[in-house]
Amino acid sequence: MSPTPPRSPASRPPRRARRGPVRPAPKKRPRWALRVTMTLSVVVLASAGIGHTLISGLDSGIARVDPFKDMKNRPRAGHGMNVLMVGTDGRDRITEAERQRYRLGGAPCHCTDTLMIVHISEDRDRASVVSLPRDSYAETPAHTDLTTGEKHHGHPIKINSAYAEGGPQLTVRTVERMTHVKIDHYLEVDFTSFMKTVDVLGGVEICTDSRLKDSYTGLDLAPGSHTLRGGEALQYVRSRHADASSDLGRMRRQQRFLAGLVDRATSSGILLNPLKFRDVTRAVLGSVRADRGFGTDELLDLGRAMRTFSPSSSEFTTVPIGRMGYAVKGIGSTVKWDPVRSRRLFEALRDDKPLATTSPARKRAVQVEVAPRQIRVQVENGTRTPGLAKQVDAALRATGFRTTGQPATARDTAVRRTVVSYDPRWDRSARSLAAALPGSELRPVPGLGPTLKVTTGAESHRVRKVRADDPQQGESGVVRGDQVGCS
Repeated sequence: MSPTPPRSPASRPPRRARRGPVRPAPKKRPRWALRVTMTLSVVVLASAGIGHTLISGLDSGIARVDPFKDMKNRPRAGHGMNVLMVGTDGRDRITEAERQRYRLGGAPCHCTDTLMIVHISEDRDRASVVSLPRDSYAETPAHTDLTTGEKHHGHPIKINSAYAEGGPQLTVRTVERMTHVKIDHYLEVDFTSFMKTVDVLGGVEICTDSRLKDSYTGLDLAPGSHTLRGGEALQYVRSRHADASSDLGRMRRQQRFLAGLVDRATSSGILLNPLKFRDVTRAVLGSVRADRGFGTDELLDLGRAMRTFSPSSSEFTTVPIGRMGYAVKGIGSTVKWDPVRSRRLFEALRDDKPLATTSPARKRAVQVEVAPRQIRVQVENGTRTPGLAKQVDAALRATGFRTTGQPATARDTAVRRTVVSYDPRWDRSARSLAAALPGSELRPVPGLGPTLKVTTGAESHRVRKVRADDPQQGESGVVRGDQVGCS
């Protein structure tokens, strides 16, 4: 990517103003991140040279919130700009026909479906998107519950529930407390904005190597390339049951979609059509809420700086996960971040550094199709050697697999060769697990479900390190926009 030509000192905004302006717009995420992307595309559209008058008229329709009111002891400001993009379900604004067609039943949860930190580099040459899993274990600061008026001390919570308790302000405070990254701007979008924007853009192209089917959302895509319109796109980014990777798989699909959306907005000529620009920005901003600092001047300034923005200018990642299924009394199963790797990630954001360089070189490992962190395993001892199942369980967990941590004794204790039993629907996960157990035997068991079973044998129970070779599941966790798009 060629560097942006330097501007003269006279034309360069003061450092503080550059950090404060709002308006990033890259990819993601994490789910409704998509709609966020739309807001993103507004920035890109502004770069086409559309006039201040048109933007001003659209800007006046943005609903305003004050997520930074009375906030104290905030993290130090870094370089570049950090925008917290929040996707809410907005189910109460969807028509009954749309509810039925796209399976959006149920009452609104008044929580956040998607949380992303979008970092725009100070030179406006790079956008980094970090998805925060909705079930992340978090601890809130002291606050007042918006619904009951009750004052709370800090307490454990799933991060997506912070919005229901304390709205945008508690959401921002909780994210800053966990990441130590200062949030410069806040953007909030819902289902309605997302669907309208995708339709105005004429749909977004996505590709899939395997069939994606989710009975919960109604998603059903055959292998190949598809152009998704608003409602179909919503199904695509909402699906959690299209494969065995649950929420992690959904975040990857969000990243795919955001990359495709940015590519569509920047390569189709839409940015050069004033009328189309107006229609897209109306669709996006008509149901967006933003902080008071997000205005016309900021939008135009950032838009001009991002004229050369493209999928390859962006990078996506998810907060490194240390433990899936972390049980918390009164909350349920949560996702615990890896303290060391997540700290390194957020340091990179604060220091305005590319995320792809933050992971230290890894030891050589066998490449597999599915990352170990996405594979759940139950280990059973198929021998009479005491403690063997516990030993293998610990070794697999150390390699990154999500073991149950409850090794058991198999019915047959005369097993010679370790067996990996699996449901045929999770054959890719089974092959990845078998690669970590040299000499093991793969045994399909229809109906077994997403948890694979390892029965240790007397002759083959060594565990070796494996890692995913798919850039969308890379163990480094960072991919560029052009790596997740169809091209």
